[in-house]
Amino acid sequence: MPFGIKVVRQNYEGLVENWGKYKKTIQSGLHFYVPFMQKIRSVSLAMQPKTLNKYSIITKDNAEVTASVTLNYHVTDAVKYQYENTDSVESMSQLVRGHLRDIIGRMELNEVLGSTAKINQNLAIAIGDLTNTYGINVDRINIDELTPSSAIQDAMDKQLTADRERQAEISKAEGDAQSIQLRTKAQNEALIATANANAKATKLKADAEKYRIDTVQSGLKNADAKYFENQSINAFGEVAKSDSNLIVAPMDKTNEFGQMATLKKIFKDDKNKQ
Repeated sequence: MPFGIKVVRQNYEGLVENWGKYKKTIQSGLHFYVPFMQKIRSVSLAMQPKTLNKYSIITKDNAEVTASVTLNYHVTDAVKYQYENTDSVESMSQLVRGHLRDIIGRMELNEVLGSTAKINQNLAIAIGDLTNTYGINVDRINIDELTPSSAIQDAMDKQLTADRERQAEISKAEGDAQSIQLRTKAQNEALIATANANAKATKLKADAEKYRIDTVQSGLKNADAKYFENQSINAFGEVAKSDSNLIVAPMDKTNEFGQMATLKKIFKDDKNKQ
């Protein structure tokens, strides 16, 4: 009876079939089998990447987003993988899409767009180990992109523009208010400085006047009767030069002032002659 030779490569398992029925699993290496009666299927155990087709999901607040998902998986049970499902990889992909649709469907759009890491974590927990069902395990899953629909993107862009314009107006108003505050402060400081300068000048003037009065009073304290008589004579001379006929004088000097009219006339005639 002729024999066939089959080499099962590293990181593969061989599934031996007799007349189309699974018989046993063989490991990597050189194996002999009976042609026509037996067949050996090789199943890779290595990690493999998978990109899911983009599809639409509706959020809790009825917003449409498009999801893009990639994952890595490897076969953990070659028998279940090969014989218990016609397409274990496609079944796994459908399961991932279903769980992701359920998770996002319980979230609002703003939360979805800002919680990619959280969604990844919840999705990995929801999928779990698929060994018993599909004979494979998802090692890594990642949501590459969650894109809102074009209508929602336009609305978000308009909202963002409005927010920026409003923030610019607020910043301008705050700047104007600060400018007014600084200008008012400067004006108040100028008024205070002017008031302080005027007060200081007034005080200096008052101090000078007080000093003058104190000096005069101090000098008068030491003045004798002759000083005051001399002052009176000078005053009488000024009165005699004026056109007034009224003289106010102390009572004890009235006899001396009786001659004022004559003296005035003499001064006046003398002035006319000149």
